[in-house]
Amino acid sequence: MSETQTPERAVLVFCRADTTSEEDYWGEEMRALAKSAGVQLIAETRQRRPIPDVATYIGKGKAEALFTLAREHGADLIVFDVELNPVQQRNLEQITQTRVIDRTQLILDIFAQRARSREGALQVELAQLLYLMPRLSGKGVELSRLGGGIGTRGPGETKLEIDKRRIRERVASLRHEIEEIRRQRLHQRSSRRRLPFPSGAIVGYTNAGKSTLLNVLSGAQTYVDNRVFATLDPTTRRVVLPDGWSVLLTDTVGFVENLPPMLLEAFYATLEEVQEADFLVHVVDLSSPHWQLQHDAVETTLIDLGADQKPTITVFNKADCVRDPALLRQVVAETPNSVYISARFAQGIPHLMDRIVATVQGMLVSVDVWLPYSATNLLAECYEYGRVLSVDYHDDAIHLRAQVIPSVASRLREVSK
Repeated sequence: MSETQTPERAVLVFCRADTTSEEDYWGEEMRALAKSAGVQLIAETRQRRPIPDVATYIGKGKAEALFTLAREHGADLIVFDVELNPVQQRNLEQITQTRVIDRTQLILDIFAQRARSREGALQVELAQLLYLMPRLSGKGVELSRLGGGIGTRGPGETKLEIDKRRIRERVASLRHEIEEIRRQRLHQRSSRRRLPFPSGAIVGYTNAGKSTLLNVLSGAQTYVDNRVFATLDPTTRRVVLPDGWSVLLTDTVGFVENLPPMLLEAFYATLEEVQEADFLVHVVDLSSPHWQLQHDAVETTLIDLGADQKPTITVFNKADCVRDPALLRQVVAETPNSVYISARFAQGIPHLMDRIVATVQGMLVSVDVWLPYSATNLLAECYEYGRVLSVDYHDDAIHLRAQVIPSVASRLREVSK
């Protein structure tokens, strides 16, 4: 949304089966998502239903009350904190006479606003169309109505009348283009693998401070903003460690609880950076009263990606905002391979560097190979990026015993006599 555009006024609807201790947290998150999308929240309402109503999710009576609430406050939009099915969304719009979006649409809108690169735009458009497809009814649908505000904008906007067939064709085209991007990323990763550096991925809940941390560690100037999903495009930078080693760290898109499935599919090429990394740096916002829930949500996503078994350093960030020093000591004591830091003020960074060094050293593998003299460049890499245990020079080859990172070990075995 541009700075001059008037923000849409919205009523926020919370739907829960029962009262839980997590309710305040989910409320805070939805408000943060709405703010990040450019929504002005003017009213809130809650509905408890153990079983959602098939037609409207909240029931006809509550939907009619929602119509009154929206009209009283002059709302342009009604935002639900759950995912609505197409029938529920359509019925709610008819009853309330107000545009209705759900949590998934809100997140998609934020992604649409943040997409800066060609890759990001393609991935967002694919996610939007995957969400839109089951919501089309009838053969002709004007997508011009989809360009009308929060939850509707993005790279996929068009003024054409389209139908499901044409959407399927566009989805197929997008998947083909994204597959090309995936191949390019694979080539880039292969090129990086030829470098004698292990690679790490910085993961974490949205707005945990991942980009700030990458800037501090690498001296880069990655875009940073104190809002959810500030950056979508992964950024890789070289980080020099205290012992002279280097690692490549990639800042990845932030996670949220129940990340919409179409986002996981659309951003698969980006999320492969997490799957292919040698180790992970999991950044946790310790200043949040709900940091444990955020930590667990990220862990769940890592399981979905098949990346939960990688060596992981847990970085409890924003320690400068934590008033209880005992909490800092407790979480580090209870969490293996962890540190607490303030990325904003570069506090605790030496301890994190030591953890990265120890983690990388723990990944070293032993090799016992015979190298041709034409591969002495690899021997030099072993001295610089590994631990050389012994070297014996023979007439036709070099007998090397060393501990090196897996990528170098693979290259050593490829040329071994």
